[in-house]
Amino acid sequence: MNPLAEPNKWERLLWPMLASALLLVLWHYAVLWSGTKVLPSPLQVERGMLELLYKNVLWQDIGSSLRRVAIGFGAATALGIPLGLILGWYPAANQIVNPVMQILRPISPIAWIPVAIILFGVGDNAAVFLIFLGAFFPIVVACVNGVSNVPLFYRRAGRNFGLMPAQLLTRVVFPAALPQIIIGLRMALGIAWLVVVAAEMVAVDSGLGYLVIDARNSGKRYDLVVAAMITIGVVGLALDSGFRRLEAIKSIRWGFGK
Repeated sequence: MNPLAEPNKWERLLWPMLASALLLVLWHYAVLWSGTKVLPSPLQVERGMLELLYKNVLWQDIGSSLRRVAIGFGAATALGIPLGLILGWYPAANQIVNPVMQILRPISPIAWIPVAIILFGVGDNAAVFLIFLGAFFPIVVACVNGVSNVPLFYRRAGRNFGLMPAQLLTRVVFPAALPQIIIGLRMALGIAWLVVVAAEMVAVDSGLGYLVIDARNSGKRYDLVVAAMITIGVVGLALDSGFRRLEAIKSIRWGFGK
């Protein structure tokens, strides 16, 4: 088998399934051999998952987490993309704003939790604010870099066709920068999903993050804790896969070039 060959459809499904099955087997026997009472076995987690589904708790928590991510990530996208395009289009403005951006960007959204609670109290608004902060800066940076990396001859060609600056930005520069923007959105969504779980552990009383803490504190139900953790991972994988499909669209991929 050629290691450089592109895997076919069946191989892309088979190998991850085999790896997952191997992990489950190792997990089962690790719990069995160690005799631990803390880490649940895969069968216990499965029963816990079914319990959450039967009580209609899991779907409600998934919906609560996704709703918060949709609001926070949507607001970050709505504000971050226009700001990033403007800063990329006007380098002088970017030089003024960039130092502040570079100071705020490395600050973990988790560090903003006390500030969010002071400003918005305990509730959805605090969690949405943290998600917004986590997603906003990667989106702005991706847009600035995307616009800055658009080849100069694209702009010259647009000017030769008589496009005004606003038309040049929306019809030429933005589509050319879109692949990098999509990558930035994908990264920002991953950060938003991480942040919502952390925020729900301290700021709200619903969602997958809250489920982890509540299951831990209410009778030390570690089977439910691990079930919630697996659900978080599966939902995160689904969100990432959706953006990967978006990147594969031909009308977007042309901007990557060769």
